[in-house]
Amino acid sequence: MRIIVLSDTHLPKRGRWLPPRLIEEVERADVVLHAGDFMTGDVLDDLLALNNNLVGVVGNNDDAEIRRRLKRKEKIRLGGRVIGLIHGDGGAREQTVKRAWEAFAGEAVDVIIFGHSHLPYLKTAQGTILFNPGSATEKRRSPYYSYGVMEMDGGTIRLSHVFYGDDAWS
Repeated sequence: MRIIVLSDTHLPKRGRWLPPRLIEEVERADVVLHAGDFMTGDVLDDLLALNNNLVGVVGNNDDAEIRRRLKRKEKIRLGGRVIGLIHGDGGAREQTVKRAWEAFAGEAVDVIIFGHSHLPYLKTAQGTILFNPGSATEKRRSPYYSYGVMEMDGGTIRLSHVFYGDDAWS
């Protein structure tokens, strides 16, 4: 199973539309996970048009329509594993990882996917993988734009980042 992991797309306000390679990845993915900050319901609809097997959560910059349609936190089962999905906002960016971890405290999750900081992150703590895909459209303090790829095969989870620069839109 191939899962594309997004967060903080901030469209259309912050960036142009997704780069062509990422659009192809989203279309071909078995599942798309988005950890919030789509910005508008139109962006959610555009992503659903590319792949209707999308699960997302609300971010702190999402409009009222997104807030009506999505939850702040999701827990889903994929490939026999439990994935927690949350934006991670609610305080200083330096505390985003801690907030994501605490959001699922006491819950059995194999992976916690979060966003908010725009900083790619991959670490395992106490048997749980913590993963931030970064931002596909607004790199902020990161040298590159990024998104995540999660591959699941027979109970094995492999997570990685795909990094790219401004030339990805050429």
